[in-house]
Amino acid sequence: MSDTSAPHGHYMRPRMNAGETPAFRLFFLSILALALAFVGYSVFADLQAAGEHGIAVGAFALLGLALVIALAFEFVNGFHDTANAVATVIYTNSLPPLVAVVWSGMWNLFGVLVSSGAVAYSVITLLPVELILQVGSGAGYAMIFALLIAAIIWNLATWAVGIPNSSSHALIGSIMGVGIANQLMAPAAATYGVDWGQARKVFASLLFSPICGFILSFALLWIFRLALRRHKSLFQAPEGHKPPPGWIRGLLIFTCTGVSFFHGGNDGQKGMGLIMLILIGAAPTAYALNRAMPESAMPAFVQSADRAAGVFHAHANGADQIGVEAARSLVTDALRNKNAAQPGVYGALAVISDDISHSVASYKTLEAIPASQVSNVRTDMYLVSDAIRTLSKDAAFSDGDAGTLKTFMGKLNAGTRFIPIWVKIAVAVALGMGTMVGWKRIVVTVGEKIGKTHLNYAQGASAELVAMGTIGLAEGYGMPVSTTHILSSGVAGTMSAQGSGLQWSTLRNMAMAWIVTLPAAMLISGVLFFILRHVF
Repeated sequence: MSDTSAPHGHYMRPRMNAGETPAFRLFFLSILALALAFVGYSVFADLQAAGEHGIAVGAFALLGLALVIALAFEFVNGFHDTANAVATVIYTNSLPPLVAVVWSGMWNLFGVLVSSGAVAYSVITLLPVELILQVGSGAGYAMIFALLIAAIIWNLATWAVGIPNSSSHALIGSIMGVGIANQLMAPAAATYGVDWGQARKVFASLLFSPICGFILSFALLWIFRLALRRHKSLFQAPEGHKPPPGWIRGLLIFTCTGVSFFHGGNDGQKGMGLIMLILIGAAPTAYALNRAMPESAMPAFVQSADRAAGVFHAHANGADQIGVEAARSLVTDALRNKNAAQPGVYGALAVISDDISHSVASYKTLEAIPASQVSNVRTDMYLVSDAIRTLSKDAAFSDGDAGTLKTFMGKLNAGTRFIPIWVKIAVAVALGMGTMVGWKRIVVTVGEKIGKTHLNYAQGASAELVAMGTIGLAEGYGMPVSTTHILSSGVAGTMSAQGSGLQWSTLRNMAMAWIVTLPAAMLISGVLFFILRHVF
């Protein structure tokens, strides 16, 4: 047996190319073409339904290019993160490679479709507030192109050398690079850059990923060894291409399914949030407000706005006699400077909340708000929602007032932070297709190059169970975590618990990639933003 086919002793590498016939490649290309056609048709239909007929050819071309780049990011994301989900079922012979990647892609689709959108918008809050509000401007397009292209470049670079890398890590580094470049290009406003408070929260969840994966997988394998001592086959590597016993195979397929589902629900959202920014900037009439909110929900919306305005008025100490434009500027500056808990800002928020209430009450539905007013209404809703989020940490409200503001923030988010179903489908297809194209390099690294022995059934199940549970919890709390780091460090944890030994050269490369990803993505995106800011 050659070394290539037997990376660990007499155990054989899975048949990586099985099933990849010309018919499969044609099927793949057909799905890709249909997905792009579906995206184009959906955008056109939304624009028609919203009466948006005035988009210039250049703006429409920029919109199309931005959407393609955003979907390309999710496509490359599939090279890394989704490939981790299938590594264990492939290396334990639970599923043939081609079946595994198709199965994983399908469950990624389901995960994306039922996702809440919380993670999508938690990542967006890292961006400078003025770039979010002016996303349709040249600076907005420069931001979107810079951060997406930078994340794609770094993901492709690490994939090319077979190092598992976190797409979340790369994207967040790219966002921070854009924020810092924006700050350096606006020296008169030293706080135009990154929301460092939100960045610390995201960093905490990303740092948590590899530590959690290693420790919990280590512990779970020990529990399995104590509880299932009689099932020795669970702790043995597969022989040749022989599949595992039925119940073990079922467990491994279940864990692969769970990781794929929760990965779609967590990682898929990052691209969705950026796609929504692109759509809002290019076609605000169609996408700035949630046109699907029913008329029956509007009375409760208006009532919530009025109550929140009352809370703000009560804290304004008379500083609420200003116009709406002045109020917007005041709140924008306060959010930029992280200094919202002051009477003048409360007064401005009261004025804006009253204006939101008046607009919704006048037109009965968000869909009926005239195109000329849509951008202002969305800006108002975004500013108040973000201010309430900030104030919930900095200001002391009574329980009743805090509940009133939280309810209003929920209704504002329902009106602005929505994801059309076609965006979810497009992202899911991009993730699944990326997995089918780029899975082999990362799967081989996870399956062969982390431990010194072949991955056994218990190790695969332990790493996948931990990854599935952690990513699922993170989705519930709206935290971005790294599927790659959780699962690859989980495999390392199980190898260590089994006493199998670790390949430290691989772990050093992974650790180096983990450390270097952030500054590398920041540098690439910052340079690209500087260049594109002048191009646009």
